[in-house]
Amino acid sequence: MPRRLKNPLPPLKATETVGQRLARLRKERGYTQRELAEKIGIAQRLVSEYETARLHLNEAMLARFALALEVSADRILGLDGNQHPPANPSLKILRRLNKIATLPPSEQKAFLQTIDALLKVRQK
Repeated sequence: MPRRLKNPLPPLKATETVGQRLARLRKERGYTQRELAEKIGIAQRLVSEYETARLHLNEAMLARFALALEVSADRILGLDGNQHPPANPSLKILRRLNKIATLPPSEQKAFLQTIDALLKVRQK
């Protein structure tokens, strides 16, 4: 029979499961399940199963996801306490910026003015 701990560990303060966190991190970086699966060398169905907790991460898969998503394993496990968006812009944002960069300068200026106005309202 296992011994009782004299000083029990405090409960984890996770607001989301590992799978939910994986899905959020993947979306923040602009990857589809298929793109992430290709990046780490597994089938898309497996990414779905990890995100929905039908499969549990082992240490090798945790490392693969961390490298592919460019985050620490602690971040995936929810141990870093960091609930802020990623420091690097997501692929979705970068793709849109690349599309804007191909527009004529006058249209680029209009887009940037609109974005600046939205950001200014958001900061208030």
